[in-house]
Amino acid sequence: MNQAHLHLLVNHLPIVGSLFAAVLLGAGLLKRNVSLTKAGLVAVLVAGLLCLPAQLTGEGAAFVMQDPHGIGRRLILAHAAAAELGFWALEGAAALALFGLLLLKNASPKAPLLAWVTLGAALLSFGLLARAGSLGGLIGHPEIREGHDRPVQL
Repeated sequence: MNQAHLHLLVNHLPIVGSLFAAVLLGAGLLKRNVSLTKAGLVAVLVAGLLCLPAQLTGEGAAFVMQDPHGIGRRLILAHAAAAELGFWALEGAAALALFGLLLLKNASPKAPLLAWVTLGAALLSFGLLARAGSLGGLIGHPEIREGHDRPVQL
């Protein structure tokens, strides 16, 4: 198993994790349920942690995919730039979630506001990571590239 295999195994976790966390946190905030809100904040924190393996295996995957498979450097660079932006957005959301958990623990009146800001950050990170995932799919899936008009040969 090489870096590309590892990257493919872990790169969906932060995308799905950030969406799950945002839904959970949003439900807690809309229902004004403190336990559900706490669970949502913890889920954002976990999604931030799940993003680390995907980020750390990306460079090795790019090295594996670059020349032997004739993959364009432009596609790899676009994916890497989008992934880094999504990574930092999710890490920021995770930091906000950690701070929000501390505010909830101390029963701060500002905790709900920070939870709403964290929800916004989690949704933003989901969008950015989904875009990065889509760009990554173009690298390993030539059949979804624009202009690919030949049928797949089996």
